[in-house]
Amino acid sequence: MPVKFIGYIGFNNSSEIHAGTRSRILDRDYVDAASKAQEEGGFDRVLIPFSSNSPESQIVAAHAAAITSRLGFLVAHRPGFTQPTLAARQLATLDQLSGGRIAVHIITGGADDEMARDGDVGTTKAERYARTDEYLDILKQEWTAQRPFDHKGRFYEVRQGFASVKPDNLPIFFGGSSPEAIDVAGRHADVYALWGETLEQVGDSLHQVRQAAARHGRTPGFSLSLRPVIAGTEEAAWKKAREIEDQVRAARDAAGLPTSDHRPPNAGSQRLLETATGNRRDTRLWTGVAALTGAAGNSTGLVGTPEQVAEAMLEYYDIGIDHFLIRGFEPLADAIDYGKYLIPLVREKVAAREAQPVALAG
Repeated sequence: MPVKFIGYIGFNNSSEIHAGTRSRILDRDYVDAASKAQEEGGFDRVLIPFSSNSPESQIVAAHAAAITSRLGFLVAHRPGFTQPTLAARQLATLDQLSGGRIAVHIITGGADDEMARDGDVGTTKAERYARTDEYLDILKQEWTAQRPFDHKGRFYEVRQGFASVKPDNLPIFFGGSSPEAIDVAGRHADVYALWGETLEQVGDSLHQVRQAAARHGRTPGFSLSLRPVIAGTEEAAWKKAREIEDQVRAARDAAGLPTSDHRPPNAGSQRLLETATGNRRDTRLWTGVAALTGAAGNSTGLVGTPEQVAEAMLEYYDIGIDHFLIRGFEPLADAIDYGKYLIPLVREKVAAREAQPVALAG
């Protein structure tokens, strides 16, 4: 199977090492530079994140699509705040104007305070996943229906819904570790997204999602999110990782943020934080920043030379990971380095791995 790489445009050239948390201030010059650098570096897509205090992901994607020609965009989108029929038309329009370069990453949302900032007050996590399930049913119907349709459900009622604009190819990415999330993923995900955990944990997640998808006759792909730390030697790479930990700790201390005793509200972060009880797992999996930040999002990495990190990524590829979402702690500089030193190496190794059965058969 081919391997695909997803980069990241986080609105500005900063990360946890600069301010303790990820800043959401929009820097147009950075967005332009990051879009062009990741297109030139061979990334297939870039994730445009979503939160209750961030710039609007679809608008940023539309701007970045206008200044690139090949780069794809993974637009994070939260159900529940836009009517699904409208969201379907917005995304389909963006897909058409970009020449089919759009995918959507559905973020249901697990933290009550985060949801409340956008007016979603009083819902439970189970209710939000049930709402997402219905939302995606309508979204896909709007994309595919050839005549007006009606829908009457628990959360939405649509009378004679129909969109004249349809996407050419708009995959749905989906994440979440709770039983409710995995059930919705089985019904809807074209690609299921995981954070960087041990090979055993990732394999377990893949098994659960495959079982859920099989009940609906579906076979999703899988994306793994990582923060690679690469250097010319293994010793230098681990030194760099320790320095990143020191910078994150200092930045969080300066901002009055905790570096221990975290209690994240969502199942994915809880699971990742348990993994982070050891700083180093599976030889190259590094969890130092996850431990400091409470596993807030994509916060684990692989550490080593490009060759060593590429080999570690192939171990995940061998168990079924076909997308890698990679971003660094110096966002622009690291993206450029990944494009130069890591992505070509992984593609070369995957191509060699894929060609091997053919050679043996000949």
